[in-house]
Amino acid sequence: MKIALAQIAVVRGELEQNLDTLKQCVREAAAAGAETVCFPEMCTTGFDWSVNRRQLQGAASIIQQIQTLACEQAIAICGSFLEKTERGNAANTFYFIEADGSITAKYRKLHLFSLFNEELHVEAGSVVVVAHTSLGHLGCSICYDLRFPELFRACMNQGAEIQMLPAAFPHPRLAHWQTLVRARAVENQCFFVAVNQCGAESHSDDVGDVQYFGHSMVVDPWGEVLVEADESAGLFYAEVNVSVVAETRSRLTALDDRRPEVYT
Repeated sequence: MKIALAQIAVVRGELEQNLDTLKQCVREAAAAGAETVCFPEMCTTGFDWSVNRRQLQGAASIIQQIQTLACEQAIAICGSFLEKTERGNAANTFYFIEADGSITAKYRKLHLFSLFNEELHVEAGSVVVVAHTSLGHLGCSICYDLRFPELFRACMNQGAEIQMLPAAFPHPRLAHWQTLVRARAVENQCFFVAVNQCGAESHSDDVGDVQYFGHSMVVDPWGEVLVEADESAGLFYAEVNVSVVAETRSRLTALDDRRPEVYT
C-alpha cells in the first residue's frame, strides 16, 4: 500500500487556511496514487486554545467535510484534529477516515504534554485503540505518547501491525524523535508511521516560539527507515506491506520469548 506523509506547517488558529492546505495535499496524494494520506497533530487548528475553544462547536462539521473529501478523492485520510468531548471540553483526537468516508479509528491522546500545559486545555483520553483499517490493524497514538513504551506494547498485544503517530515535535528533540520512532518499531516488530509538523509557531503563553523539525518517517519492523523527510513542507511517500510484520515476528521470535509473569 502506498501512503503519503503530509508534512505541513500548520498556521496557528487559521482553520480555513489549514483546511485549504489539507485539501490540496489530499488531492495531490490521490493523484500520485496514494491510498492513504497522513497528517500531523492538530493539523487544522494548531495549538491556540483560546481560539480552539471558540471553534469547538463546529469541530464535528470539519470532520464531516474531511469525510466528504475522502469520498470525493477515493483516499483514506488520517491525522489529529480538534474534537468536542461529551463534557464539552476540547480533545486532541486521532481519526482514520476511510476512502468511503467511514471512520474506522478514533483515539483521544492519552498523555498530555505538561511542558506546553496541554493538560490545562485538553481532556485526556483513557482508552488504548487498535482498529481494523484499510492499512491493517492500526495502533493509534499522538505526539507525546511516543515517550511511553507501555502504550505501544499494549497496542501490539491487541494486534497492531502498524502504529500511527501524528505529531508536533519541536527542536531541540530531533535525536529523541529519530531514536524513539525506530525503537518503537523494532521492539514491537511493526511498521511505524510518524508524521510531524514543520515550520514555526509562536505561542502566546509562557511557552514562547517553537520550531517544528519535520523529519516525518516510516520505519519497517526491522527498524529500516523507508522514508524520512527533511524539515521542509511537502508530501513524502512510502510503500507498506503488512505481510512483512508476520514474517519478521516468525523469523525473530522476541515477542514470543517475553516473560510477562516476571515483569509484574
